Amino acid sequence: MFNFKKKKIDTVSFNVKTICDGHHNVTYRGVKAIRCPFDYVLYQMILFEIKPDLVIEIGTNKGGGALYIADILDVIGKGVIHTIDIQDICEELPKQHPRITRFLNGWEGYNLDNTIGFKSILIIEDGSHLYEHTKGILEKFASVVTKNSYFIVEDSIINELGLTKEYNGGPLKAIHEFLEVNTDYVIDRKLCDF
Repeated sequence: MFNFKKKKIDTVSFNVKTICDGHHNVTYRGVKAIRCPFDYVLYQMILFEIKPDLVIEIGTNKGGGALYIADILDVIGKGVIHTIDIQDICEELPKQHPRITRFLNGWEGYNLDNTIGFKSILIIEDGSHLYEHTKGILEKFASVVTKNSYFIVEDSIINELGLTKEYNGGPLKAIHEFLEVNTDYVIDRKLCDF
Protein backbone atom coordinates (compact mmCIF):
# COMPACT_ATOMS: atom_id res chain seq x y z
CA MET A 1 0.00 0.00 0.00
CA PHE A 2 1.33 3.45 -0.90
CA ASN A 3 0.53 6.73 0.72
CA PHE A 4 0.99 9.39 -1.93
CA LYS A 5 1.99 12.80 -0.65
CA LYS A 6 3.21 15.67 -2.68
CA LYS A 7 6.95 15.87 -2.06
CA LYS A 8 9.89 17.59 -3.62
CA ILE A 9 11.39 15.28 -6.22
CA ASP A 10 15.11 14.76 -5.78
CA THR A 11 17.32 15.54 -8.71
CA VAL A 12 19.31 12.63 -10.05
CA SER A 13 22.89 13.62 -10.65
CA PHE A 14 25.51 11.41 -12.22
CA ASN A 15 28.69 11.60 -14.25
CA VAL A 16 31.52 9.31 -15.30
CA LYS A 17 33.00 9.33 -11.78
CA THR A 18 29.76 8.45 -9.98
CA ILE A 19 29.07 5.66 -12.46
CA CYS A 20 32.62 4.33 -11.98
CA ASP A 21 32.28 4.54 -8.20
CA GLY A 22 29.06 2.56 -8.47
CA HIS A 23 30.89 -0.34 -10.13
CA HIS A 24 32.40 -1.16 -6.75
CA ASN A 25 28.93 -1.88 -5.35
CA VAL A 26 27.85 -4.34 -8.05
CA THR A 27 27.28 -7.93 -6.96
CA TYR A 28 26.24 -11.04 -8.84
CA ARG A 29 24.48 -13.78 -6.85
CA GLY A 30 25.74 -12.06 -3.71
CA VAL A 31 29.39 -12.04 -4.83
CA LYS A 32 31.21 -8.75 -5.43
CA ALA A 33 31.50 -8.27 -9.18
CA ILE A 34 33.42 -5.04 -9.78
CA ARG A 35 32.46 -4.16 -13.32
CA CYS A 36 30.22 -1.63 -15.01
CA PRO A 37 26.61 -2.88 -14.90
CA PHE A 38 26.26 -1.95 -18.59
CA ASP A 39 29.11 -4.34 -19.38
CA TYR A 40 27.18 -7.34 -18.07
CA VAL A 41 24.63 -6.91 -20.85
CA LEU A 42 27.43 -6.64 -23.41
CA TYR A 43 29.22 -9.69 -21.99
CA GLN A 44 26.22 -11.94 -22.39
CA MET A 45 25.75 -10.66 -25.95
CA ILE A 46 29.40 -11.41 -26.77
CA LEU A 47 29.34 -14.82 -25.11
CA PHE A 48 26.23 -15.89 -27.02
CA GLU A 49 27.72 -14.61 -30.28
CA ILE A 50 31.15 -16.25 -29.87
CA LYS A 51 30.20 -19.30 -27.78
CA PRO A 52 33.81 -19.63 -26.61
CA ASP A 53 35.34 -22.89 -25.48
CA LEU A 54 37.67 -20.93 -23.20
CA VAL A 55 37.40 -17.52 -21.56
CA ILE A 56 40.54 -16.23 -19.86
CA GLU A 57 39.82 -13.53 -17.29
CA ILE A 58 42.81 -11.64 -15.91
CA GLY A 59 41.77 -10.16 -12.56
CA THR A 60 39.55 -12.43 -10.43
CA ASN A 61 39.19 -10.31 -7.30
CA LYS A 62 36.16 -11.70 -5.38
CA GLY A 63 35.06 -13.80 -8.37
CA GLY A 64 31.65 -12.31 -9.21
CA GLY A 65 32.62 -11.62 -12.82
CA ALA A 66 33.94 -15.15 -13.31
CA LEU A 67 30.78 -16.56 -11.74
CA TYR A 68 28.60 -14.50 -14.09
CA ILE A 69 30.54 -15.69 -17.14
CA ALA A 70 30.47 -19.31 -15.94
CA ASP A 71 26.69 -19.14 -15.49
CA ILE A 72 26.30 -17.76 -19.03
CA LEU A 73 28.49 -20.61 -20.29
CA ASP A 74 26.14 -23.00 -18.45
CA VAL A 75 23.21 -21.55 -20.40
CA ILE A 76 25.15 -21.85 -23.67
CA GLY A 77 26.02 -25.42 -22.74
CA LYS A 78 29.77 -25.27 -23.30
CA GLY A 79 32.97 -23.52 -22.32
CA VAL A 80 35.19 -23.00 -19.29
CA ILE A 81 36.78 -19.99 -17.68
CA HIS A 82 40.37 -19.63 -16.49
CA THR A 83 40.46 -16.76 -14.04
CA ILE A 84 43.86 -15.39 -13.08
CA ASP A 85 44.93 -13.30 -10.09
CA ILE A 86 47.89 -12.82 -7.76
CA GLN A 87 45.95 -13.09 -4.52
CA ASP A 88 43.36 -15.52 -3.20
CA ILE A 89 40.44 -13.32 -2.13
CA CYS A 90 37.86 -15.14 -4.26
CA GLU A 91 34.63 -15.98 -2.47
CA GLU A 92 33.40 -19.59 -2.07
CA LEU A 93 30.61 -19.67 -4.67
CA PRO A 94 32.91 -19.01 -7.66
CA LYS A 95 35.47 -21.48 -6.26
CA GLN A 96 32.83 -24.22 -6.40
CA HIS A 97 31.61 -23.61 -9.95
CA PRO A 98 32.65 -26.53 -12.20
CA ARG A 99 33.38 -24.29 -15.21
CA ILE A 100 35.84 -22.08 -13.28
CA THR A 101 39.52 -22.89 -12.85
CA ARG A 102 41.56 -20.41 -10.83
CA PHE A 103 45.23 -19.57 -11.37
CA LEU A 104 47.10 -17.64 -8.66
CA ASN A 105 50.48 -16.96 -10.27
CA GLY A 106 49.34 -13.79 -12.02
CA TRP A 107 49.18 -13.27 -15.76
CA GLU A 108 52.94 -13.60 -16.07
CA GLY A 109 52.83 -17.07 -14.48
CA TYR A 110 49.95 -18.36 -16.60
CA ASN A 111 51.20 -21.06 -18.95
CA LEU A 112 49.84 -20.57 -22.48
CA ASP A 113 49.95 -24.35 -22.89
CA ASN A 114 46.71 -24.25 -20.86
CA THR A 115 45.03 -22.92 -24.04
CA ILE A 116 46.00 -25.87 -26.25
CA GLY A 117 43.03 -27.75 -27.63
CA PHE A 118 40.48 -24.94 -27.32
CA LYS A 119 38.98 -23.86 -30.65
CA SER A 120 37.41 -20.54 -29.61
CA ILE A 121 39.18 -18.35 -27.05
CA LEU A 122 38.09 -14.99 -25.63
CA ILE A 123 40.29 -12.93 -23.29
CA ILE A 124 39.29 -10.30 -20.71
CA GLU A 125 42.01 -8.06 -19.27
CA ASP A 126 40.71 -6.60 -16.01
CA GLY A 127 43.81 -6.64 -13.82
CA SER A 128 45.76 -3.73 -12.35
CA HIS A 129 45.03 -1.33 -15.25
CA LEU A 130 48.64 -0.13 -15.17
CA TYR A 131 49.96 0.64 -18.64
CA GLU A 132 52.90 -1.76 -18.27
CA HIS A 133 50.71 -4.65 -17.17
CA THR A 134 48.05 -4.09 -19.82
CA LYS A 135 50.69 -3.86 -22.53
CA GLY A 136 52.38 -7.05 -21.27
CA ILE A 137 49.05 -8.87 -21.16
CA LEU A 138 48.15 -7.76 -24.68
CA GLU A 139 51.52 -8.92 -25.97
CA LYS A 140 51.49 -12.25 -24.11
CA PHE A 141 47.92 -13.32 -24.90
CA ALA A 142 47.45 -11.86 -28.41
CA SER A 143 48.48 -15.08 -30.12
CA VAL A 144 45.83 -17.23 -28.38
CA VAL A 145 42.74 -15.13 -29.11
CA THR A 146 40.96 -16.88 -31.95
CA LYS A 147 39.81 -15.19 -35.14
CA ASN A 148 36.40 -13.50 -34.83
CA SER A 149 36.64 -13.54 -31.04
CA TYR A 150 37.51 -10.72 -28.65
CA PHE A 151 40.37 -9.44 -26.54
CA ILE A 152 38.46 -7.23 -24.10
CA VAL A 153 40.44 -4.63 -22.17
CA GLU A 154 38.52 -3.13 -19.26
CA ASP A 155 38.75 0.34 -17.72
CA SER A 156 40.19 2.65 -20.31
CA ILE A 157 37.75 5.00 -18.56
CA ILE A 158 40.73 5.80 -16.34
CA ASN A 159 41.59 8.58 -18.79
CA GLU A 160 38.11 10.12 -18.46
CA LEU A 161 38.51 10.03 -14.69
CA GLY A 162 41.75 11.99 -14.85
CA LEU A 163 43.79 9.08 -13.50
CA THR A 164 46.14 8.66 -16.45
CA LYS A 165 49.21 9.63 -14.42
CA GLU A 166 48.45 7.21 -11.57
CA TYR A 167 48.26 4.33 -14.06
CA ASN A 168 51.25 5.42 -16.19
CA GLY A 169 48.95 6.05 -19.14
CA GLY A 170 46.62 3.17 -18.31
CA PRO A 171 44.96 0.66 -20.61
CA LEU A 172 44.14 3.14 -23.38
CA LYS A 173 47.82 3.93 -23.97
CA ALA A 174 48.61 0.21 -24.09
CA ILE A 175 45.72 -0.44 -26.50
CA HIS A 176 46.88 2.27 -28.91
CA GLU A 177 50.46 1.02 -28.91
CA PHE A 178 49.32 -2.60 -29.33
CA LEU A 179 47.10 -1.75 -32.30
CA GLU A 180 49.94 0.10 -34.06
CA VAL A 181 51.87 -3.16 -34.45
CA ASN A 182 49.08 -5.76 -34.35
CA THR A 183 47.04 -5.00 -37.43
CA ASP A 184 45.11 -8.28 -37.18
CA TYR A 185 43.14 -6.65 -34.36
CA VAL A 186 40.46 -4.01 -34.84
CA ILE A 187 38.30 -2.16 -32.33
CA ASP A 188 34.68 -3.29 -32.57
CA ARG A 189 32.97 0.10 -32.43
CA LYS A 190 29.50 -1.43 -32.27
CA LEU A 191 30.30 -2.58 -28.73
CA CYS A 192 32.44 0.33 -27.56
CA ASP A 193 29.82 2.90 -28.53
CA PHE A 194 26.83 0.82 -27.51
